[in-house]
Amino acid sequence: MDKKLYDLMDWAAIEAVVYSEEDQPHSLLGAHETENGILIQTFIPSAVEVSVKIAGVKEEYPMEVADEAGFFAVLLPRKTIPEYSYKITYDNGETGEMMDPYVFEPQISEEMTKKFNAGICYDIYEKLGAHPMTVNGVDGVYFAVWAPNAMRVSVVGNFNLWDGRRMPMRRLWDSGIFELFIPGLAAGELYKYEIKAKGGLTYLKADPYANAAELRPNTASIVADLRHFDWTDKEWIAEREKRDTKTEPMFIYELHLGSWKKPEDGRIFYNYRELAPMIAEYVKEMGYTHIELMPVMEHPFDGSWGYQVTGYYAPTSRYGTPEDFMYFMNYMHEQKIGVIIDWVPAHFPRDTFGLSNFDGTCLYEHYDPKQGSHPHWGTLIYNYGRPEVKNFLIANALFWAEKYHVDGIRMDAVASMLYLDYGKNDGEWVANMYGGNENLEAVEFFKHLNSIFHQKEKGVMMIAEESTAWPKVTGDVREDGLGFDYKWNMGWMNDFIGYMSLDPIYRASRHGELTFSMIYAYSEDFILTLSHDEVVHGKASMIGKMPGDRKQKFANLRAAYGFMMTHPGKKLLFMGQDFAQFSEWNEEKGLEWDLLEYDEHRQMQQYLKDFNKFYKEQPALYKLDYDPKGFEWINVILANENMLVFTRNTEKKEETLLVVCNFSPLVHEKRKIGVPYPGKYKEIFNSDRAEYGGDGNVNPRLKQSKKEECDDRPDSITIKVPPMGIAIFSYTKGTQKPTTNRTAKEKEPVEKVTIRKPRKKKSLKEELEQKIAEEESKTTPSEIELAEKTETSKKKKTSGTKTKTKKKES
Repeated sequence: MDKKLYDLMDWAAIEAVVYSEEDQPHSLLGAHETENGILIQTFIPSAVEVSVKIAGVKEEYPMEVADEAGFFAVLLPRKTIPEYSYKITYDNGETGEMMDPYVFEPQISEEMTKKFNAGICYDIYEKLGAHPMTVNGVDGVYFAVWAPNAMRVSVVGNFNLWDGRRMPMRRLWDSGIFELFIPGLAAGELYKYEIKAKGGLTYLKADPYANAAELRPNTASIVADLRHFDWTDKEWIAEREKRDTKTEPMFIYELHLGSWKKPEDGRIFYNYRELAPMIAEYVKEMGYTHIELMPVMEHPFDGSWGYQVTGYYAPTSRYGTPEDFMYFMNYMHEQKIGVIIDWVPAHFPRDTFGLSNFDGTCLYEHYDPKQGSHPHWGTLIYNYGRPEVKNFLIANALFWAEKYHVDGIRMDAVASMLYLDYGKNDGEWVANMYGGNENLEAVEFFKHLNSIFHQKEKGVMMIAEESTAWPKVTGDVREDGLGFDYKWNMGWMNDFIGYMSLDPIYRASRHGELTFSMIYAYSEDFILTLSHDEVVHGKASMIGKMPGDRKQKFANLRAAYGFMMTHPGKKLLFMGQDFAQFSEWNEEKGLEWDLLEYDEHRQMQQYLKDFNKFYKEQPALYKLDYDPKGFEWINVILANENMLVFTRNTEKKEETLLVVCNFSPLVHEKRKIGVPYPGKYKEIFNSDRAEYGGDGNVNPRLKQSKKEECDDRPDSITIKVPPMGIAIFSYTKGTQKPTTNRTAKEKEPVEKVTIRKPRKKKSLKEELEQKIAEEESKTTPSEIELAEKTETSKKKKTSGTKTKTKKKES
């Protein structure tokens, strides 16, 4: 080796590179100016010859072997660093040319790393991960990963024989971030990070910020370019920003993309682009306003349904590419369908290629298993107190709104995040600093996430699946709330399913389970849910939960859906339940669409379709969902009859709806019902119609209210109440119908005396004679008796005598 070159060698640093322990490879590799010229060094294991080729110059400079492991160096007689590449001959005789990845500056600023370390770099996904870009006119891919406790991190893939010695990454300052720009790479490359932990353990990890991943069981990350999809949903986004979903109808259709429908050509899954038109057509036909997708983030195990995520920034490759999912989202918006996605920041799986023990330490999770693991789920819990972990999750929620235009994020298992002892026995958890079981770090995370999210993503909903009585889940962060827009009403769901599962003869004693939800209905902004969790693992489908014979099951289910649709709160129903699939949901099978060949299932589907249309046409059913003025009980104490009567209201009296629910199999032919206002009531919906599979117990004629007290109301109507059904009446202001005369035996005379203001003063006898003449045809014996008694009493009073008079015969 040339002496000048030899003297320039940093042999200790070379050894660190050769032994793969260097975290500042740019300080040695690449081109560096020296007093004697430009020193260029590279480490290419398996290379036997390497020369430097300078752009625009025919001459090449052979490099000398500094270490037999593949370390080469050359001293160019130049004062400035030229544009160059390496020409390589490998030990198998193949040749190649590559640009030097160690001549490029960091693409992440120091300021950005400081914000990331503080947990407030909300667009960190633009830098961390793998991003195709052009640097100094050179196309390539920029890689960056957070692994602060690693000794060394390298990018590996087909492009370097998956050899972690070849492309070590540079540690940026004290941020814990490693980065490297590799020229010549493009979207579609497979890659992972090889991490050498302190102690020498070396292993591969998938990229936590990867935008795509291999189809399971393979686990490599894939370079993806998200910049080129042509979105056409600007009109939808603009409308969404102005919309107030609290005062609009919202009925969400929850579905699992992998089992909604299966291909008939032998494939396991449809593509996102194939699913989009099929799902949109069905959703529009049924009248749902939104769909909710069970997790579409990459996950290794089909049986987890997506709730054990390993690729938080990557749509699962089961159904296609990131651009395919963009197409899906764009198509839904073009069809005026909102899309909510499930998101799982509560826990992550222990798969060794994922986040667990990422850099040789418990980086994303807690070190103490009492804090960092779910004993029942077998998963790990995020360390919400670490700023970079919090940043990873907050940025991820923003990522799905920014890059995929989602309309809402439903956060899974919020209760497990709020409580330190969730799912744990005594001795299995660690109390907070005040000795309580509240996860104070998770509470701060929710407030931080929701405040930033609402600031940046106008009109996008944040929904909590929270199953406890934690206060102010949907409260304003400024008032010590968690800041969510909506909360799943798990209490209503459990109580209602429990009630509906009973035989009607046992329902009276459980009547409170129907009515209890209204005690706390306005404590949060609730969504009523009948979700996937209620139709799996032996719980039975919704139709399977209903008691009675086959016909009664369908009647029960129609009544159940009717009560849900008229109860305050937005609605959610899982796929397959709208046409009463008897089988439980199975993620390995498609829905049993062939059931629609049978009348009863087709009628149930028609019932839901018509109810959705009716729901969206009636402002009373959605406009004041979160205002107590929007609901009023008429009769809540009919436990023995399994009945409820209530109204749904708006600010306009004429939009009032009277709702009568009967959860018994008995028909009430002439049932008197109290009404909120005098006027006309018309039945506009009935679950017992023949076209829905019912027996036709309906009220075809307009009902004029009467001045007869019922249910503590001065006015009432008499209706036929359908068995195991629901009847809904609209209100129109009208002339009050007079009270119907009763028989003498039923009537108390004092109640039927009509006192009129006379035009001129008459004697009592003259008034009675005139009244009898005017109403002779309507007069009953009891009225004559009353008149005669009154006249007799008057005469007695006038004469001053106490002589008893004989009662006259009629």
